[in-house]
Amino acid sequence: MRQVGSVHATARSPRSYKVLLVCLAAAALLTAMDLGSKVWALDALSAESFVPAGEVCVADEDGYIRNQRRRRAPVVLIDGVLEFSYAENCGAAFGFLRDFALRRYIFFPAALFAVLLLPWMLLRGQGGRLFVWSVPFIVAGALGNLHDRVVHGFVVDFIRFYVRDGWWFLQPGWEYPTFNVADIHITVGVVLILLDGFAEGRRERAQQLAAEAASASPAEAADAAPEAPESADQDAQDEGELVI
Repeated sequence: MRQVGSVHATARSPRSYKVLLVCLAAAALLTAMDLGSKVWALDALSAESFVPAGEVCVADEDGYIRNQRRRRAPVVLIDGVLEFSYAENCGAAFGFLRDFALRRYIFFPAALFAVLLLPWMLLRGQGGRLFVWSVPFIVAGALGNLHDRVVHGFVVDFIRFYVRDGWWFLQPGWEYPTFNVADIHITVGVVLILLDGFAEGRRERAQQLAAEAASASPAEAADAAPEAPESADQDAQDEGELVI
């Protein structure tokens, strides 16, 4: 006999290695897109510095972190709004934790954690379809920025979004932190994970309600059932009494 109100969690089936290989191939393609865009940014938007820049990502005596390369003229896409402009980011995505002294002890483990943990979770069957789609984006974004930190000591950013003349609630001169393609990949992946978590919660709630309905006692089921109609014989008898 089933216990009233009991809920049995659905066991997750491990995904095949074919799914993992497809995700890793997609991550490799996205990583190549990111690294290719950074190579272009280094060549087209920057040049070697005329003067020594000092130690990479270390503030000088004035508290200023100087670029290792000289910035060239930007490539304007939308005047006063969007352009490609070279920048060196010593922080995480969108310049987060740029001035944090122990940032390198966070960024490297976090990147390795994402690159190793997410494929493992995917292979174990965790998450839904949106989670599967998110894995290549996050892995590619983490690998792209990790590559920059290992090779350059900083992350190459070049996508600059700003509002020169003001717009709606944005004041004139407002500027979003300069970012790169890897940051876009990470953002897309995080959004997909959040959407998958929301969808997963709804699925689990629906399964819980279905399990509670299936495990209800016969008495509760009878009380919930609609009232049965009168028999045909009783209807005929009533009609005969009316005729008499």
